Amino acid sequence: MMALSLQDQSLLHPQAYINGQWLDADSQQTLAVENPANGVKLADIACCGTAETNRAVEAAEAALPAWQALTAKERAGYLRRLFDLMMAHQEDLAQILTAEQGKPLAEARGEIAYSASYVEWFAEEAKRIYGDTIPGPSSDKRLMVIKQGIGVVACITPWNFPSAMLGRKIAPALAAGCTVVCKPANQTPLSAFALAVLAERAGIPAGVINIVAGNTPEIGAVLTSHPAIRKLTFTGSTPVGKQLMAECAQTVKRTSMELGGNAPFIVFDDADLDAAVAGAMASKYRNAGQTCVCANRILVHASIHDQFVEKFAAAVKKLTLGDGTEEGITTGPMVDARAANNVRAMVDEAIQKGAERVVGTDSSPLGEAFYEPTILTQVNTDMRVFREEIFGPVAPIITFETDAEAIALANDTEFGLAAYFYTRDVKRIWKVGEALEFGIVGINEGIVSSEAAPFGGMKESGNGREGSKYGLDDYLEIKYLCVGGLD
Repeated sequence: MMALSLQDQSLLHPQAYINGQWLDADSQQTLAVENPANGVKLADIACCGTAETNRAVEAAEAALPAWQALTAKERAGYLRRLFDLMMAHQEDLAQILTAEQGKPLAEARGEIAYSASYVEWFAEEAKRIYGDTIPGPSSDKRLMVIKQGIGVVACITPWNFPSAMLGRKIAPALAAGCTVVCKPANQTPLSAFALAVLAERAGIPAGVINIVAGNTPEIGAVLTSHPAIRKLTFTGSTPVGKQLMAECAQTVKRTSMELGGNAPFIVFDDADLDAAVAGAMASKYRNAGQTCVCANRILVHASIHDQFVEKFAAAVKKLTLGDGTEEGITTGPMVDARAANNVRAMVDEAIQKGAERVVGTDSSPLGEAFYEPTILTQVNTDMRVFREEIFGPVAPIITFETDAEAIALANDTEFGLAAYFYTRDVKRIWKVGEALEFGIVGINEGIVSSEAAPFGGMKESGNGREGSKYGLDDYLEIKYLCVGGLD
């Protein structure tokens, strides 16, 4: 295992975490985890499959009664200790994250703080899982509603935010009284294992958190079919989400899905252009464009198109591509060469159909996983960069003439996760905000995520919400108690 410059080397762990123990795969098989910036192997992780995942589910099921029996305040205490440990080890966690995922260290530090914020938030929300009393239909009855944790929860997380997505799922599950079995992405499992190290130090009992990576089809089959799992939460692509939902239907599991996006970023003719450019930069190029809520299509009023492009291009040219561990780097590599090639193919198709590349080149001398921040103009709705999620540092720009046209272009997608628009007109803020078919709308703001706000989408971008007071709902069962014979 490659040595990283960590203050606490024990955070870098290659084994699965099952029932409070660190274990190799039964087969002794391993998977290599590599740094996308240079291809250097970071670790050989345990390649788990059916047997290990079944044991993880059984451990979570066995730990469930005792965890549910704790008071809300006791569960909150465990989460609070985990939050404190995450922040105390923020730099080491960021180093691990950058090494396996590639994003610049500044972004990685922010992700660790963001992940920890959900742990802190749900530590507090654990004590606010309220029920109701209902007026009875007769004098001899009393009606009550209580909420209880749904049971064992399966969490499947992606590679683009390996710490944040796990924190956003584990924290509400534990707060509600659930136990978890987690499957991180095989490209970025080390952040998940590091979180398990800290959870153990926080005193969270064995079996409450279990983490396995490796044979994705085998692990997924157990998580969707095992009767002990009552909920599956997934962040990833829409096709995989649909498959998981179909498989979970066989045992009627509850699901929450945070799936693909195709976020419009609308710049109206009265917008503050400098603010719009800053917002577009923050939304589009964060994590090399590999975020589900990043601006995917930039819609600019025709009257300000040239002025916006000039300012936007000047800002993009200031970005510095390179290894995320190096000083001054603003944009790291993509997760692997395959991801970069997918983006390259989309850009090539757009140029063949008439788009113009204003900023960027076709390849980078830094390596196959790097793709230069790019701007395309002369984009139309037939191009893949308009119709599909790019998931890379490419900003396609298309013009519009009227508010109605902008709204129609924005909504012209099967996805409905995030949207953004810039305007100074209060009337337009309300009309456009209400007309956009997206679960999250940023108005004069390019960064919208917060642990206090509900995160989730409409249409084929998924179901359920993460974060906020609503974030506990999907982890709770509503139970109605009718007490009779009281007259």
